Amino acid sequence: MSDQAKKKIKFIDGGICAPAGFTASGENCGIRKNKSKNDIALIFSDVPGSCAAVYTTNQVKGAPLTVTKANIADGKAQAIICNSGNANTCNADGEYIARTMCELTGKALGISPKDVVVASTGVIGQPLHIEPIAAGIPELVKKLSKDGSAEAAAGIMTTDTYRKEVAVEFELGGKKCRIGGIAKGSGMIHPNMATMLVFITSDVAVTAEMLKKALSEDVKNTFNMLSIDGDTSTNDMAVVLANGCAGNALIDCDGPDFKTFMKALNTVTVWLCRNIAADGEGATKLLECIVTGARSKKQAQTVAKSVVCSSLLKAAMFGADANWGRVLCAIGYSGADVNVGTIAVAFKSAAGTVKVCENGAGIPFSEEEAKAVLSEKEIEILVDLGSGKVRSTAWGCDLTYDYVRINGDYRT
Repeated sequence: MSDQAKKKIKFIDGGICAPAGFTASGENCGIRKNKSKNDIALIFSDVPGSCAAVYTTNQVKGAPLTVTKANIADGKAQAIICNSGNANTCNADGEYIARTMCELTGKALGISPKDVVVASTGVIGQPLHIEPIAAGIPELVKKLSKDGSAEAAAGIMTTDTYRKEVAVEFELGGKKCRIGGIAKGSGMIHPNMATMLVFITSDVAVTAEMLKKALSEDVKNTFNMLSIDGDTSTNDMAVVLANGCAGNALIDCDGPDFKTFMKALNTVTVWLCRNIAADGEGATKLLECIVTGARSKKQAQTVAKSVVCSSLLKAAMFGADANWGRVLCAIGYSGADVNVGTIAVAFKSAAGTVKVCENGAGIPFSEEEAKAVLSEKEIEILVDLGSGKVRSTAWGCDLTYDYVRINGDYRT
């Protein structure tokens, strides 16, 4: 993104409620045993809007995805209901539960159940009872508020350690426009889309076709470039709901306004990617692999994803060990056609930059300096393939003892 474009897009408060016409809420309705944690969230638009979504590539899919896909086949939606603590996957009555959640939400809001997006996250294969949800939805509707983004963000969390919510403001044709987003994602995250729950709201007037195009193009460079542990979830998706309340001229084709919207959307999704990666289960460090000098986008993306997915490299980053050979190893088995003799690698953080490899071979470097660089909370792994001018970025995290602890007793 150019510096000029960045100046036009600014971060603001409010999360998913920042765009005009949106409210949200969250509460504990009794799905979780821990009553101090929210386990259900609601997002509502005052008017129906254009809606687009992308879904997990796992063949075992949660029932909410099937119901949501059918509901937004017309490109429209007005509300999003999501529970946490139970994934509603591999249940005989899963689709009935998901449809009933839409019906109850629609009735409480006075809208069609077909205009409701439904989502679930949590343990797979556990029965999900509709009774606590049915009892909780009326109160959830009562709590809808312009200040409700944080409660909704908390309501979709599983092993996340903090809420992930963001919003940006920009202009289209002199009209103030906004995009907000919340996300959950800590483990069971691996390309390709979707591998988390992401709910994005906007007050931009844009057709469902152009909204779908924007989201589909964006995820190629954002959520599809994010990996925590190599496991692709059964339930997760990214949804964008745009209600047109900003009053801008309708975006129905490519052009300057669509490009600005895409840049603003990308600002939100990159922020969410970085924060999901930083909050990976047990993680202590955000890893960002930046590949340059590639011949093609496919080559750059393949290499970047392979590096952030390497368990050995992730473990080395946890230990602040500049074992750069693991970077070369990951590049070598990535499947990308590379010239090893032109590859350079460096590690960078707030503590500085240390070059460790040039022309595919090791070079002298200070282990003490490298240790300091890799002891920071955010680490860039810089890979120059030396073969072209294309670049790509992937996000991940280190692999720690706590990842095993968290997933060793996740269900019990």
